[in-house]
Amino acid sequence: MELRILAALLFGAFISCVTAISAQGSRLLVVLEDEAEKSKYGQFWLDLEERGFQLTYRTPKDPSLSLFQHGVPAYSHLLLLPPGKSTKGLGPNLTPNLVADFLNAGSNVMLALSGEQSVPSAIGSLVAELDVTLSPDRNSMVVDHFNYDTKSAKESHDVLVLSGNDVSSKKSGVADFFSVDGLLAFPHAVGAALGNASPLLSSIIKAPATAYPYNPKEEAEGVEDVFATGEQLSLVTAFQARNSARFTILGSAEALEDSWFDATVQLPTPGAKASKTANKPFAQKLTGWAFKELGVIRSNAVTHHLSPSDPDAAKHPGPNTTALGVPLDVNPHMYRIKNQVDYSIALSIWSPATGDWKPFSPPETDAVQLEFSMLSPFHRLNLAPSHTDASATFFTTSFTIPDPHGIFNFFVEYRRPYLTNIEEKRTVTIRHFAHDEYPRSFVITAAYPWISGIWMTVAGFVGFVALWLYSKPAAAAGAGGEKKEKEGRN
Repeated sequence: MELRILAALLFGAFISCVTAISAQGSRLLVVLEDEAEKSKYGQFWLDLEERGFQLTYRTPKDPSLSLFQHGVPAYSHLLLLPPGKSTKGLGPNLTPNLVADFLNAGSNVMLALSGEQSVPSAIGSLVAELDVTLSPDRNSMVVDHFNYDTKSAKESHDVLVLSGNDVSSKKSGVADFFSVDGLLAFPHAVGAALGNASPLLSSIIKAPATAYPYNPKEEAEGVEDVFATGEQLSLVTAFQARNSARFTILGSAEALEDSWFDATVQLPTPGAKASKTANKPFAQKLTGWAFKELGVIRSNAVTHHLSPSDPDAAKHPGPNTTALGVPLDVNPHMYRIKNQVDYSIALSIWSPATGDWKPFSPPETDAVQLEFSMLSPFHRLNLAPSHTDASATFFTTSFTIPDPHGIFNFFVEYRRPYLTNIEEKRTVTIRHFAHDEYPRSFVITAAYPWISGIWMTVAGFVGFVALWLYSKPAAAAGAGGEKKEKEGRN
């Protein structure tokens, strides 16, 4: 009995170590046309389960299929595989509106397409909500006569072979979550055109410059009206909503199959050698980002208070204490103009390897910024990392509050490609000086002439009054002579 209990405890400890590697959750709903197709993706399912995901398989026609339970998402993630050839949509439980509501609720969606099946109009309507446009020809797939696999597509040229390092995330200052060493194979890929107006969209892998969409069912030798060509076509697309929910579009569902995980491909370039595909490690990275194992950052403690060097700091002690040991009122609701203020925010990044949060550090060319704004920013300051602990990096700055008084915001907005969004706003009231807080006039040297003028005026007035009071008026000279003249006449 004791051995059973010990074994159960060890099994539970093992499960706790391998599960919960996604910051969003582990419940994953897989929707596929026929459960018999599960065998095609055996290695893919096994990899997801080993990473701690709890997979639930449903078909679009399953009456028990529901994305919500009691008004909240029933799953953390949704994986949509291509529907069957006879299916016109994803069923009444997976309408574009329901999937959009699922995304708005904070859950993540990954959509896999295939040029082997006609893309339903419901799928086109769904991705159109994200400003993504699919080819009007629902049976088209991307072909390339210069970047194809000579082993499996020697005639059709519909298996694209691209370098695993040729991803859009390999740019200066952009987090690279998708690059792998080796060649990637995308059989029967469906290309998508991305809208230019949306900052939420980005292409992870673009088609080569020589690629174009083509319907193999048509017998025409050329294509006259081309939907999009070259790098206008996105083979793998990433969309991150403002609530940091993610929607990933993979143009080739066949790239996840076991046969292409173990396949050997060769480019038509003279002297090119055959090599094994890197589809498996790429699928791990792609699903890791799509299901929030990678690129997940969060804000922890957000504090602001009077700087210890501010003269008012000693006048308003609070129950909290700063890192310097000075008792201050942390996160007050009111400041005064000209106050010196310290601001701090702690940022963490999710580590799927350990299943916990680690300190976040932006690239050297990037910075986390603070805006102190009313209607427009009065200060826009770079936050410098001051110290770190086991789970977060603390970014701080100090500044002087400007002269205008009113309602101001401490606002930190950090939005970078392939990273979840950070948006922290704290509202405070800025008052002007009280009547007893203005500096006295005798302290201001520029006021000395005015003070001197005032006292000179006072002294002059006092002197004039004294002179008026203590000066006796002189007697009139003609008053006595007139009186004697009147007496002589009488």
